[in-house]
Amino acid sequence: MPNRFPTPYPEVNALLDVLRSGVTAILGDQLVGMYLYGSLALDAFNASSDVDFLVVTTSDLDAATVAALAALHQQIAASGLPWATELEGSYIPQAALRRYDPPHTLHPHLDRGAGERLVVAQHDTDWVIQRYVLREHGITLVGPAPSTLIEPVSPADLRRAIVTFMREWWALMLDQPAPLLRPGYAGYAVLTMCRVLYTLERGDVVSKPVAARWALTALADDWRALIERVLAGSVNRDDVGAVQDFIRYTLCRSQSQAADGSN
Repeated sequence: MPNRFPTPYPEVNALLDVLRSGVTAILGDQLVGMYLYGSLALDAFNASSDVDFLVVTTSDLDAATVAALAALHQQIAASGLPWATELEGSYIPQAALRRYDPPHTLHPHLDRGAGERLVVAQHDTDWVIQRYVLREHGITLVGPAPSTLIEPVSPADLRRAIVTFMREWWALMLDQPAPLLRPGYAGYAVLTMCRVLYTLERGDVVSKPVAARWALTALADDWRALIERVLAGSVNRDDVGAVQDFIRYTLCRSQSQAADGSN
């Protein structure tokens, strides 16, 4: 039976009901399950969150099916429903979800935001982390428990994924800081670094706010003021240098983790 009230938020539930109905009609027997992960699964949803969803399919989808799903998402985005443009999710076949398989990482994906479209996109190493959250904390909309579809993700797997994630994405911000000029993105960067450091230390994944509160006591006082400004929503363009320094610090910690090979 579908889970008609998967979250404590009626407007989100109404949106998810429309999504589930549309996806079910298009996929039919190709649908294995639908799930929520991200902030909703980690009990950290707020006004700036997106609605992270995953649809698991029996196999790769053909072009006609992807086009039908893309049209569905355009209809939802234009519906005027609250949170309609905050949906962010992927359609991944069951075999590819079970374990992270670099040669098989091209899947339909929708980014949040007005005007975004469902496209076939690369799912990078951070999907090791998302798979962990989904397996351990995911909310089922329809289908079997996510733990039955995903192999266990070990602390060592998480740490290796973090090292690659830092090198391939966040290291770029040291030379190309333009995104950090947006206060919202700068705050996101700081909270992400807190979560990265938490995962490196604990071998677990928690929400960004939980990781930030941990960082306030676990890290050197050098970072306290920056993290507190982010939590208070008062980070601004003048903080770009400090944000880059925090990224650099986190990158060094991740590289040290890789060098010593510790679990």
